[in-house]
Amino acid sequence: MRRTPALIVGGGPAGAAAAIALAGRGGSPLLLERSTGAHDVVCGGFMGWDALAALERLGIDVEALGAQRIDNLLLVAGERSALLALPRAAAGLSRQKLDAALLACAEDRGARVERGVTVRSIDAATRTALLADGREIAADALFLATGKYELRGAQRSASPGDDPPVGLRMRLEATPRLSRALQNRVELFLFDRGYAGMLLQEDGTVNFCLTAARSRLAAAGGSAERLVVELAAECPTLADRLGDMVGAGSWSSIARVPYGWRAETTTDGIFRLGDQVAVIASVVGDGIAIALESARMASEHYFERGAAAAAGYQRSFARHVDWPVRIAGWLRATVETPRGARVLMPVVDLLPALARSVIRATRVGGY
Repeated sequence: MRRTPALIVGGGPAGAAAAIALAGRGGSPLLLERSTGAHDVVCGGFMGWDALAALERLGIDVEALGAQRIDNLLLVAGERSALLALPRAAAGLSRQKLDAALLACAEDRGARVERGVTVRSIDAATRTALLADGREIAADALFLATGKYELRGAQRSASPGDDPPVGLRMRLEATPRLSRALQNRVELFLFDRGYAGMLLQEDGTVNFCLTAARSRLAAAGGSAERLVVELAAECPTLADRLGDMVGAGSWSSIARVPYGWRAETTTDGIFRLGDQVAVIASVVGDGIAIALESARMASEHYFERGAAAAAGYQRSFARHVDWPVRIAGWLRATVETPRGARVLMPVVDLLPALARSVIRATRVGGY
């Protein structure tokens, strides 16, 4: 059986950031990623200022990667809209570009990265990973960074509720007119039982990502295309934006997203990262920031006390993200109802300082 001191399962921002941090301190981690090359996932592509600060500390220059600067948020509900200047500059960047840069950095720092390797299950008691090809890898510490996807033997205790949300994403081409409209802004479209976001990416394409309750998608016959047509009929601004786009690919989706969940307990030697430790509502929350911050805190705890530090890290991180996750959940519950959206819009218009304070409160990096 193969052995390694630190085994990281998953090569997204959480796993790659953990590999960078561990390798930077001589940890010689092994990272396993099931994909064979750069790819996109269901993600809004938005990075708040806390995520940008964390990336800078890791040595990632998002400006050099072509990240699109974001200074403003446009909220749209039906025929009403409100423009809000963000507290600090954010950025739009595809996960394809970000993940590739982070993994390359991890390898440069000395981490061992193996791609095209699927972990079938883990044995938490022995900290052993069973691979799809039958091989086994044992580790002193396991860092779980599989995103929203469950890993057999380490399933989250999360419940998405009676009407769980479904995440949908498509990369779309934009005309010059639409690119100008989205310059320096992220747009958020609120609708009954969900919301959709739109921003520019580094290659000039548009990341169009939405979350909708299963019942709302079912009412559209389970078709993402039909749902978007219905949403465009409800919102003239969204109809205008979509009228300028030509799809550059198919829909990606993920079901039963457990927004608001946090892991508070764990087994010795099992460190949960990213969406495996906390799932923040994407309406204003920044899942990438949670991924990076959890990787930082987990690696620090590991170097202080080794595998035995997992439980302390888990409790500490749960406390750290408690209020941001709660506030983001409250906002999600508000904006996903027509009445809540109607109340929110004039608040943003008339009390922008209050709106910015609420957004600050959802940052996990303390900014």
